Amino acid sequence: MGTPRRRSPVDYEGNEQAALFNWMRLRHPLAWRLAYHVPNGGHRHKATAAKLKAQGVKAGVPDISIALARGGHHGLYIEFKATPPHDAEVAASQKEWLCALVGQGYRAVVCRGMKEAMAVIDDYLAQPATEVVSA
Repeated sequence: MGTPRRRSPVDYEGNEQAALFNWMRLRHPLAWRLAYHVPNGGHRHKATAAKLKAQGVKAGVPDISIALARGGHHGLYIEFKATPPHDAEVAASQKEWLCALVGQGYRAVVCRGMKEAMAVIDDYLAQPATEVVSA
């Protein structure tokens, strides 16, 4: 009898985020079409990480972007964390990105879990569309 195998770690954040996108697809189809995940995290081979960095991958960019202008904002960015107690700390680079995005007219927030993210998205999308004045 060999060494017992360790169970694979559960990707709580990834599972919740996938469920959030499925909910968005059903509840807010336009937002779902204009939403995307920025896959900055995860473990990569050093060569792959270097290649991605050269191509513009930057630490701290929020996980989710919804390219719909509402309530005077240009769009919504969400730094997504799993529901406590499975959540992770917000890194300094993530805080810097959120502050910079707010300074540029975006709504940028941290959401801990799917329920919190659903409430933020519902609230954001309930606001009137931001009017864009063309030159």
